[in-house]
This record gives sequence, C-alpha cells and structure tokens, in this order.
Amino acid sequence: MSAAYERYLEHMQGLHALGSALSLLGWDQETMMPPAAVAHRADVRSHLSGLVHDGTVDPAFGDLLAELQESPLDDDQAANVRETVRDRDRSVKVPRELVTELSRVTSLAQQAWVDARANDDWDRFGPLLAQVVDLRRREAEAVGYEGEPYDALLDAYEPGARAADLAPLFDELRPALAELTREIGERQAPDAAAVLHGTWDQAAQERLSRRILTDMGFDFQAGRLDTSAHPFTGGSHPTDVRLTTAYDPADPAKSLYSTIHEGGHGLYEQGLPAAHAGTPLGEACGLGIHESQSRLWENQVGRSRAFMEYLLPLLREEFPEQAKRLDGDALFAALNVVEPSLIRIDADEVTYNLHIALRFELERDLFRGDIDVEDLPHLWRVRMTEDLGVSPLGDSDGALQDIHWSFGALGYFPTYTLGNLYGATLFAAAGKELGDLDGRIARGEFAPLLDWMRANVHAHGRRWSGDELCRRAAGRGLNTDDFLNHLRAKFGVR
Repeated sequence: MSAAYERYLEHMQGLHALGSALSLLGWDQETMMPPAAVAHRADVRSHLSGLVHDGTVDPAFGDLLAELQESPLDDDQAANVRETVRDRDRSVKVPRELVTELSRVTSLAQQAWVDARANDDWDRFGPLLAQVVDLRRREAEAVGYEGEPYDALLDAYEPGARAADLAPLFDELRPALAELTREIGERQAPDAAAVLHGTWDQAAQERLSRRILTDMGFDFQAGRLDTSAHPFTGGSHPTDVRLTTAYDPADPAKSLYSTIHEGGHGLYEQGLPAAHAGTPLGEACGLGIHESQSRLWENQVGRSRAFMEYLLPLLREEFPEQAKRLDGDALFAALNVVEPSLIRIDADEVTYNLHIALRFELERDLFRGDIDVEDLPHLWRVRMTEDLGVSPLGDSDGALQDIHWSFGALGYFPTYTLGNLYGATLFAAAGKELGDLDGRIARGEFAPLLDWMRANVHAHGRRWSGDELCRRAAGRGLNTDDFLNHLRAKFGVR
C-alpha cells in the first residue's frame, strides 16, 4: 500500500468518525433525547456537519485524491478513490453555510414534525418544511443538473437517477397495479383481516420482534431494537446498527412488518465489509439496493405463504388466545389484504408503489416550481382520491404521515419503488440458485438466503451502481417484469 493511499485512509477515518457521531446523535434524537434539547442538538449537529464538510472539501484532500487518480491502484483502492472523488465533487459545490443551516433547520423540523403529526396540525410543520425545501433548492442549484432541479436531489440517494427515467417506470406500474388491485379485491374475502382484531400485548409483540430478527440473522451483539414515532435504521458501523419499530396493541402487523423491514436494512448494514468501514466500499451502493433488502425481507419473505408456517407457532406461543382463531390460510389472507389505504407504511405490496408515485410527483412538481409547500396538504388529498380512491380526513394521515421531508430527504421516496423492483429480481435469482426457498422459509431457515445476499449484494459496498450490482447478482438489471410476475403468481392472477 502506498504512503499516499495510507494518508487517504487516515483522512477518511477521521471523516467517518464525525459521520458516526452525527448518525448516533440522530438516532438519539428520535429515541431518547428530551424534548427541551431540540435547539441545542440542532446546534451540535450543525457544527459537526460543518466539520465533515470542511474535511471533505479540504484542498489538500483534493490534491491527495488527484495524486491517487494518477497512481497505480488495485481494484479496491481504485473503486474507493473513484467514489470519493464523486462525493467530494458534489460537496465542493455546496457552500459551508448551506450545509450547516440545512443541518440546523432539519433538526428543528424533525421535532416539529413529531408535534405536528401528533396534533394533526400542519401549521406547526409547514413553515419549517418551506425552509427545508428552500435550502434543498439552493443545494440543487449549487450542485447542478442536466435535466431538472429534482435530479440533483435524486442523485444524492440513487446515483444517476433522473426524474425523466423514473416517470416512465411509474407510468408502467400504475395501470398494472390498479388492475391487480381490482382483480385481487374481487376475489378476496371481505373480512379477511377480522381474525387480527383484538388487543395484542405490546410486551409480547416486542419479544416476537426480537425473535424474528434473531432468526433472520440480525446480530444483537452488534445492534439493538428500540421504538420511535417512525421506524428507521441508523448506526455507524457493522458492529453498531440501530433499528427502531412502532407498536400498536390493535394491529400486530404494524410492528411485525416494520420490524422485518428495518431488519432487512439492518442485515445489509451488518453485512457491509467492516474492513472497508469509513470508505465507499464499506457503504451501501445506493438507497435503491438498500430498500431492496428491506422490501424483499418484508414482502417476498415476510408476507409469503411459507412464512406463515414459520410465524404461526410463534404467534401461538406469544398470543395463545388470539392464535386460536388462526391457521396458515387465515393468517396469509389477513396479512395480505389488498385494498387502497391511507398510510404508506401500512400499505399492501400491490398498492404500495401508488403511494410512492404520488410522493414522487409532488416532490418533482415542488422543485419544478409548479406547486408550493402550502399546497401539499390539499394536493395530497386530491391525488390520493385520484390514485387510490381514498382521502385522509386529517393531515396526520396525509401529508404529515412520513418523517422524510422533515430531515430533508426529498428525492428519497422513489428509492422504495426501485427497491421493490430490485428486490423482486434479486429474490428470484436467489431462489433459482438456492432451490426450495419456500421450504427453508417455512422452517425458519433464513441463513441460506442471507448468505446469498451477503455474497452477492452486501460484500460489494459501492463498487458498482445499483443496476450494475443487480445485473451481476441476478443476470438482469432494473425491470418491472419480475416484480409484477411475483405479484401475479402470489395472488393467482394473470
């Protein structure tokens, strides 16, 4: 290893240490922090964000990267330098004061969102969201774009993503999903979910969540599970991964699928190569692939008929009274009801992408200047009625339902649909290679699937784009066919 590359690694580890502190402060803010600490925490995170920015744009670091680009490097070193140059090029274009102000405002906005949603009061959040959007607009202009401002934000979460490329995907999915929703709705029992009605003890739900995560392969010596207003995955290293979930005594599916979803994220984080921690090869290649891991565990695994065979004995153990009315078929039907709903995270896997299409179009229109922040609650209700046939009575079930906008994650939502598409393709490829995945899932033998993902996805970090990684792992890249075929086969429709 050259002396120059050693200096590169030393610099990257310093940046990673600061990033780790920021990540853990963010986790703490959502799980443990007292409410009165919001303003102070915003200042602390703003200061640390400024230090990360300073270290990234340091001219001496730029000179070092330029030297490395002209030096002989092995494949791993070349990939790290290539991706670091890409990251730095973006950061250099963004003024320091914009970085620190965005960090400060989003810290305040996150707490405002919690209060606004709890009180169904858009006005508590809207003004801060307007500030967030203005700052992200300024960032987009600073970074630059070839097509439209929204592209600069999409690129931060899924490198290379463009609104002009995503719109046709949603246009292709929307009519197919609407038809599937209609066909499945006509044949499913109208009261299939009734077997889940009642009260489900939260302590038992917590035990069930931990049991399922353990069986999936999540290492609790290198991670933990807590609760938050909106489930998420955080942490700072493969040995320190933080999951959160949410519990509802009237709806056991809420914690079940939030936990499995975040568990998929957590398995990816724990599976990233620790030897490359602090460099791009120790990071996820993009949010599309990250969401593929959460969505395939949640849906292809967790909502499968085979998973019901695994789950039913656990429910009988933790909820003996409620489980008396359950069998495998009833449980499968109850957990796979397909019908338009108000809340994205509670949506079935058929209608879920319609929720994402709505958010994609609102965000795109917002950054085109076609709509304003103050228009969002009304337009949300209008488009929910048009796309899903349901309309929220209040904003807590409408434009306030997601935390993402509060921390500035505009451009994130489309990665959920990319994740659904990548996940279906990766799961199909794993099934072909491993054989009898249904039997393994029914027996709770998740290790072969996890090992396949470890070898074909997790181990590669940011070496390739999401599409290229999918091509190498599954033999084909981004497509809608595998996802739609999965739904048709699962629900028995053409």
